[in-house]
Amino acid sequence: MGIIVNNEQTDLKIEDSLIKSLTAIVGKVLSTHEKSEAEVGIIFTDLETIHQLNRDYRQVDAPTDVLSFALNEGEESGLSLEGNLLPELLGDVIICIPKAQEQAVEFGHGFGREVLYLAVHGVLHLLGYDHQTLAEKELMRKEEERFLSAEGWGRHEE
Repeated sequence: MGIIVNNEQTDLKIEDSLIKSLTAIVGKVLSTHEKSEAEVGIIFTDLETIHQLNRDYRQVDAPTDVLSFALNEGEESGLSLEGNLLPELLGDVIICIPKAQEQAVEFGHGFGREVLYLAVHGVLHLLGYDHQTLAEKELMRKEEERFLSAEGWGRHEE
């Protein structure tokens, strides 16, 4: 499994302990969904960059907290190179660090929990989860909280 974390923002220092927690929880999400060999990119960015991405790819002219870009939406991966199966590349999750910081205050929990929540949320999108209907939203929220609680990051566990 490959979880590649890139910090492309300078608004806030990201502690190594948060990166360790992030890779652990994303690893659990992937292995639970039988994607333990898959690769995922997690990118930390700033308000300006996520605003531009949101505008360009979703036609929403405002910053957002997290975006997911699946590489093979609805397609099966299984490319090989000289007979060796390559890891499945799920895609990238882009997290806006200033929005995560703002939302942590707004929701009354820590910055670490908010970043992990956004990472889990984004990875679940890569795995096909959505929240367009009430039923989808309830299922996705249940999954998010299940993983956060299992890792000690539940709503009241910080």
